[in-house]
Amino acid sequence: MLFNSIDFAIFLPIVFVVYWFVTSKNLKLQNLFIVAASYLFYGWWDWRFLSLIFFSTMVDYLVGLGLLKEENQIKRKILLLISVLVNLGFLGFFKYYNFFLENFIKVFSFLGTEIKANSLHIILPVGISFYTFQTMSYSIDVYKRKMEPTKDFIAFAAFVSFFPQLVAGPIERATNLLPQFYKKRAFDYSKAVQGMRQILWGLFKKIVIADNCAVYANLIFNQSASYSGSTLVLGALFFAFQIYGDFSGYSDIAIGTSRLFGFELMKNFNFPYFSRDIAEFWRRWHISLSTWFRDYLYIPLGGNRGGTLIKVRNTFIIFIVSGFWHGANWTFIVWGMLNALYFLPLLLTNKNRKNMEIVAKGKLLPGIKDLLFIFLTFIQVLFGWIFFRANNISHAISYISKILSHSLFTIPKFAGMDKALPIIILVIIFILIEWFGREGECAISRIVQNWYRPIRWSFYSFIIFLIGMFMPTVESPFIYFQF
Repeated sequence: MLFNSIDFAIFLPIVFVVYWFVTSKNLKLQNLFIVAASYLFYGWWDWRFLSLIFFSTMVDYLVGLGLLKEENQIKRKILLLISVLVNLGFLGFFKYYNFFLENFIKVFSFLGTEIKANSLHIILPVGISFYTFQTMSYSIDVYKRKMEPTKDFIAFAAFVSFFPQLVAGPIERATNLLPQFYKKRAFDYSKAVQGMRQILWGLFKKIVIADNCAVYANLIFNQSASYSGSTLVLGALFFAFQIYGDFSGYSDIAIGTSRLFGFELMKNFNFPYFSRDIAEFWRRWHISLSTWFRDYLYIPLGGNRGGTLIKVRNTFIIFIVSGFWHGANWTFIVWGMLNALYFLPLLLTNKNRKNMEIVAKGKLLPGIKDLLFIFLTFIQVLFGWIFFRANNISHAISYISKILSHSLFTIPKFAGMDKALPIIILVIIFILIEWFGREGECAISRIVQNWYRPIRWSFYSFIIFLIGMFMPTVESPFIYFQF
């Protein structure tokens, strides 16, 4: 079920009413209802994959109970290994089986040995990269004694399958989300209003910005050989705002929906395109995944402790694994390596934590220096997005080569460019709203907080009008569903 679908527009109010008016007096019943609603939400896409979520839930629940009773360190490691192997096994089979098989065949072919093996037609379960990481982190935290394992299976099942963030995050930590299922929840009007604002802004990002940018990004990337370098830059810009609007829009809807039900999820995007260096960008982009890799991979490897070679090794590992997490394609691995190369100079000069506060905090406009660094960082990110979006490595190289040609200095032209002008204007307005609201939890919450009610509601009505005007006739999946 998609957030931007009629199905969800019917599903959400029904779940909301039953949750608060029928099940609110009994916490266990309320949690059980969340599990049922979440399984319906996920099963709407393909009910067969509900068994994967249930099995993963059972494994990690039982592993947690086993760790509670077990003091022998070797047996504790075995229990943790079971959790890791089951979760990564599911992920590896459904997401990477054909990738490894194809590359295995190519290696032996290069060495002069022909191997015949058939790839499998595997359907990638939506959200598997997200919920496997979420449930696996529970086992790791219990193993490290950072939290007590739960004996409440219903609460744990609700934590794993919680429908707002089930298929595309944020990847919640058990230490944050699971305890919220233990406590009786009371409806909070102010949080619900904030949640509705964030849902509205998320839908605007997805439907008005991302989906429209996707049309022109796809057009230019799919026919890149036919266009000038300047047009290809415009295509990369369209994709940059497509992926940001799409993914951060999903996170906004997820966080906002959670607030309607009395839950607080972690912030997943914090205005990343206003970053002044690549380290700041990664503190602001897909925060739940970045911090997951930091805590469960980077720090256990030694982090930035040790000599230069250790720092370089760990940086490349974390970014390459992050790239590979996004998909079974060499383009994602190169994208990860590229970001590691961006990051290394900052790490080795101890400047990776230089920009911790939001840019120009408390000011209307940034200084020239900040503006220059924002521009340079965005160019780095934009260059990386070309690899992320390209069909393969050769496509990315030819795309970049065309950009670096003399045609870069021509006027961009592509079929339907006149129709793209309103979208470009909307993207500029979107950037301005994000800028003026950058110090808030959600951009529009920040900018409307001191407006008179008629003006505030007129603004909301205008956003709703734009969403309705640009609502596609065919449902458009969120881009991170494929990851």
